[in-house]
Order: sequence, then C-alpha cells, then structure tokens
Amino acid sequence: MSPDDYCQQKAARSGSSFYYSFLFLPKERRRAITALYAFCREVDDTVDDIADSSIARTKLHWWRQEIAAMLAGQPTHPVTRALQPHLTIYDLKGEHLQAIIDGMEMDLDQTRYLDYAGLQKYCWHVASAVGILSASIFGVTQPATLAYAEKLGLAFQLTNIIRDVGEDSRKGRIYLPVNEMQQFNVTAADILNARHSENFEKLMRFQAERAERTYDEAMALLPKADHRAQRPGLMMAAIYRTLLAEIVSDGFHVLTQRISLTPIRKLWLAWKTYVRG
Repeated sequence: MSPDDYCQQKAARSGSSFYYSFLFLPKERRRAITALYAFCREVDDTVDDIADSSIARTKLHWWRQEIAAMLAGQPTHPVTRALQPHLTIYDLKGEHLQAIIDGMEMDLDQTRYLDYAGLQKYCWHVASAVGILSASIFGVTQPATLAYAEKLGLAFQLTNIIRDVGEDSRKGRIYLPVNEMQQFNVTAADILNARHSENFEKLMRFQAERAERTYDEAMALLPKADHRAQRPGLMMAAIYRTLLAEIVSDGFHVLTQRISLTPIRKLWLAWKTYVRG
C-alpha cells in the first residue's frame, strides 16, 4: 500500500464531514489535504484510543520526532511520507503541525477549562492550526485568508464540543467552561450523569449562539480574492452549521446521543456550496 493509499483509507474510514469537501479538490491539493487529515487522525487517535496516558504521551513524543524527521527530508511513517512532498509547495509550517500535537497533549493534562479564554487556547491548537494548514493547501493569496481559517477552525471546534458533550463526558472530559456552567447552574455531576434540564438547555443555547457568531466573524474575514479557492472550507462550514442547527432544533439532547447528518446530506450540502462558487 502506498503512503497516499494509506492516507486515503484513513480519511475515508473516518466518515468525517471534512472528507466530503476533499472530493471537489484538484488531484494534488486533494492528496495534500488527505495526508494532513490522516496526520490529524493519527495523533487524535493516539489520545482517544490509548487508555494509558504515559503510553499516549510516548507516542505523541514519537510523532514530534517524526515531524522533525519529515522536515529534514527523512520521514518514515506512511502519513509523513505522503505529506512531505507538499510542505514546500503549500508553505506548510512545522510549527503548526507541532501545535496540533501540543493540543492533543493538552487532553492528557487537562479535562476542564475554567473560562472561555482557556478553552480558546485549546481550540487554537486542535482546530485553528489545522484550519491555517488546510487553507494554505486550498490556496491563499491574501493574509486575511489565514485569519479567516483560524477563526473558522475555532467555529468548527465549538460545534464539535456542543455535539460531543455526552461522548466527551464518558471519557471524563468536559470542555464547557466552568464559569459558564456556574452561570447557568449546571454542575459537572449533571454532565457526567447525563442530566438534561432546562438550565442545561440554556447553557447549550449560549454555546450555540457563540459558535454561530464565530462562523459569522470567520466569513466576514474571507477576502473575495480567495473565496473560490477556499470553497472546501466553505463546504465544511455549510455542513457544520447545518449540524449545529439540527442540534438546536433537537433541543440539545447531546448528553445521551450523538446527533449527525447522513452521508448523502453532507455530500448534497458540499455540492450546493461548490456549484454556488
């Protein structure tokens, strides 16, 4: 199996909304973004799938060394072998790849965030850094496009946090800021024991409204000159905003179920965004 085939299988198996936007890219950009996505999946799975934090930390350290080896032109893993040819072409920075690993390591060190500022820092590492790298692959001619990508990554992660409240709590993690939970009289025990309440709905509505504002702020930053090149990110935004609307209309029943869109609906939303230009 070639490195590209390995990354393609990794991306396709995930069923992620991101995968559907890749389908509309030219071949070389599609190869690059698929390799980047496979890297993100590898390091994310290291934290999610390994119960022993010391082993997970050791594997993340190995990935740090592998990124350094890739930057030196000596990758050994199929993902880094697939990604390495695209580094110079798309100006992909090693510091952003290492920042993603930093974010994964934060999950080993921290399961609560006291306030939104702390949560934003985490989101920057696990999502905004990915957004910057992705936008670079899609095509950037204006500096503001990277600011757009950074903000859009934050919006995606805020949506993920809302969708995955119950799933994350079963892993012992709560990404809702502690001071905001206190503001709405929702306790950690309420989340961990899946107690849906009117207060919980108010808390989640507050989170959803912030996510929506963040999408709007991101879109306002995207320069017209790069709009067409950045269509894959806009496709993802269409899918994620539709998902967020579904969660809202369902009354935020996210403690005991994972609300998602069907593959055909994701593909339809991606296609509609693509043809709109």
